[in-house]
Amino acid sequence: MKKGAMEMLIWTAKVDRKKIKVLLGGALVVCLAVAGVVLRGAGAQAAAYPSAKGIKTQEDRADYLQQWGWVVSGDPVSVEELQMPDSFGEEYSDYLTLQTGQGFDLSKFTGKRVKRYTYDLLNYPGGAKAQAHLLIYKNRVIAGEILGEGFLHGLAMPG
Repeated sequence: MKKGAMEMLIWTAKVDRKKIKVLLGGALVVCLAVAGVVLRGAGAQAAAYPSAKGIKTQEDRADYLQQWGWVVSGDPVSVEELQMPDSFGEEYSDYLTLQTGQGFDLSKFTGKRVKRYTYDLLNYPGGAKAQAHLLIYKNRVIAGEILGEGFLHGLAMPG
């Protein structure tokens, strides 16, 4: 070779197109199966909670609570406008854990003005007097809980 000339190396291989198609097809089937498992798991988690969006009217709020298993006594017993804190300190730890456990992330709503609707429940197990609270921001439930004398828990019916 001459000085300064570039060396080029060429590799060649004989490829069986049928084997490549089978390998690619198998890889595609595996990818689709994995995607199906992942999506089915995400769908099951999302389906575990009623949709919190589009809650505009009294009927929507009552239907939302009914999807959790609750029957309310008609109109709310109170409607309050609340200012969410700019940040959640340690004193909110238990409440945030309760809300996160039912799919709500209150960190997205710091500093926002929200409405809290309070309903008397007609079907609390054992006949205990209980109320449901729903925090609503822009037609979306952002938090909720069931409370009575001596108890506070998430929106799910106690089992």
